[in-house]
Amino acid sequence: MTDTDFLEGQILLVDKPLDWTSFQAVNKLKYKLKREFNLPKKFKIGHAGTLDPRATGLLIVCTGKFTKKIPEIQDAPKEYLTEIKIGVQTESYDTEKPEILHTDFSHITEDFIHETLKTFVGEIEQKPPIFSAIKIDGNRAYDLARKGEEVVMKPRKTTVFYIKDIEIELPFVRFTVGCSKGTYIRSLAHDIGQELGVGAYLTNLRRTKIGAYSVENASSEFLENDYRFSAL
Repeated sequence: MTDTDFLEGQILLVDKPLDWTSFQAVNKLKYKLKREFNLPKKFKIGHAGTLDPRATGLLIVCTGKFTKKIPEIQDAPKEYLTEIKIGVQTESYDTEKPEILHTDFSHITEDFIHETLKTFVGEIEQKPPIFSAIKIDGNRAYDLARKGEEVVMKPRKTTVFYIKDIEIELPFVRFTVGCSKGTYIRSLAHDIGQELGVGAYLTNLRRTKIGAYSVENASSEFLENDYRFSAL
């Protein structure tokens, strides 16, 4: 590949490592591409959909003229491999914050879990986590939350297309979720816990698909810090 290829436009499939922000991943890739291909300082590059630091998997990065494709890719349905832990909660709805509110779940049956998960398929209403990148009066919600300020998140409608491949090994429940743009799997995990009556939080999340793009097509070629990408 040449500098012209990246300036004209490429779609890069990135397998984002754990604890990297999407911003860090794009910056890392931008630096490496600029250095290796002598690209201009104002080289265009951006990702098509944020992936939380505590999640791994598919992050699509567009370069050059293909950055115009970002809105279209962002609108595509997503798929995630998901693991939640029931009987306990965290403030962030994931592993960023420590466990709180431990609740006895010995009465929870597998049938009840299956029936509960079914109720979340279709159009649902959910509140994004307060530890999210959503802007409130020009400030990121997670910045306000980390300062201890009160954060009020407005509910929004989203769609869960399917929940499948359910595996139950209490207190952990694993499943695959297909959903629309704007769905917060952390909020889904929290809401499932509330519906079960014992609480839950997200312990593991891996994005596997965005539209027709799959993490399986990411290159096995490793860049610095085990950072992987492939161009389409």
